[in-house]
Amino acid sequence: MQRKTKLFKKVSLIGLLFTTIFFFSNCKKSVNGEDTSLIDSTQYFSSDSGQVLAATSGSTGKLSASGFRLESGYAFKISASIAGGDASGAQTQSILRLFENGVELGPAHAVHDEIRTVGKGRYSHWGTSLIFSTSDNSDPRTNGRTYTYVIGGTSAITPPPATETPSNGNTEITNGIMGYAMVNGTTTGGQGGTETTVTTLAALKSALNDNVKRIIYISGTIKGAGEDPIYVKSNKSIIGKSGAVIEGVNLFMYTVSNIIVQNITFKNYVNYAAIQIKEAAHHIWIDHCDFSTDRSRGWEYWGKDITINRESDYVTVSWSKFHDTNLSVLISGGIAGHESDAGKLHITMHHNFWYNVTEREPSMNWGRVHMFNNYHLNNSGYSIGARAGGIVRTDNEYFSNCVKPLSTKVATDPEGYFSGISTNIYDKCGANTMTTAVSTWVPEYDYKAYLNDAASVPSIVANGAGPK
Repeated sequence: MQRKTKLFKKVSLIGLLFTTIFFFSNCKKSVNGEDTSLIDSTQYFSSDSGQVLAATSGSTGKLSASGFRLESGYAFKISASIAGGDASGAQTQSILRLFENGVELGPAHAVHDEIRTVGKGRYSHWGTSLIFSTSDNSDPRTNGRTYTYVIGGTSAITPPPATETPSNGNTEITNGIMGYAMVNGTTTGGQGGTETTVTTLAALKSALNDNVKRIIYISGTIKGAGEDPIYVKSNKSIIGKSGAVIEGVNLFMYTVSNIIVQNITFKNYVNYAAIQIKEAAHHIWIDHCDFSTDRSRGWEYWGKDITINRESDYVTVSWSKFHDTNLSVLISGGIAGHESDAGKLHITMHHNFWYNVTEREPSMNWGRVHMFNNYHLNNSGYSIGARAGGIVRTDNEYFSNCVKPLSTKVATDPEGYFSGISTNIYDKCGANTMTTAVSTWVPEYDYKAYLNDAASVPSIVANGAGPK
């Protein structure tokens, strides 16, 4: 009995010793308030490759998703090492800049615990370790985005082409989604569903109108009769291969949700919009597309490029071109009798390019529309119209040679409101028509990591918008 008691005491003492060692080895260290526990953690920060990348000014690199390692919370670490990081005596010596799809992340030199618990693009280059979070706290190993870095420099970086080529040879664009399409839900389209390539109008109608989750690839030119509606069901990704064109066709998205449209040139859609989002449809993303008709047939012949109305909600339109038409984008199509649109119509439009358009870039009633880094060029009517109590937030828009960039007074319609108008550049433009007080409204999501300065918009958008 005494031998058993002595043995128990020895085991207990050894256990207590190991517990004490483990506790102290995991205590947080700090230097001038900076949490450095990550720096000393070989469990998380040993380099898989042993490679130390150069840190000379001007050097650049692309980070491999296969080398990302989850540290904790929203914090990830790359497998390779990058020299020249911050140190205990120089906590801002690193001049590394980090980009997600060409948009700069930040803040840099962030406290490691905030990277873990807050994220939203914060990162730290400490010693040779790069610890970072994505702009929306998604997983960089699976979100399909491209992460690059540059050492030093201040110029804007044009986003890389937003296409990824899977091993099966199909081109699916998966990166860059943000804004209202990711608020109160997510937009994933046909992700994980059946992959289908279509080359004819009949095949396109069949694939879009069934209840199967699909990634539908458009190959070549698919041509309709001008006014040729196709009803799109939920959970679809409609993605153009290189050079894909849909002409004379109207995509109707009524009462549906979770749809992605990317990399397609739309032409010559009669009466109805090329993409018509209606009847409480929600969570839709339109990205890297091109919309055009012509201005030789009058205002009533062609349809709009995009229409979003009748209580539809949570839509993002990004990196697309709209040109050579009279009436481009309409958000809510009526005022009297459509009061139910109030509280809906949350739309984000960013990095789009309007040129040679008469008006409606967009025109909006009732809703809450956030526009940033869009480029408006050579437009002959009003560019953005806010009506019926709706609010348009503009951040770093660029207007060049536009007759009337912003208007709260469109015909005799009730006025709307604008927010953020002082952030825009108005180059060789006429005066805004502002009949209401400037609003202070901002969207509820974080977008600063995606925001470029206004002066860079013409170059970035002209080079980055449209199909790839």
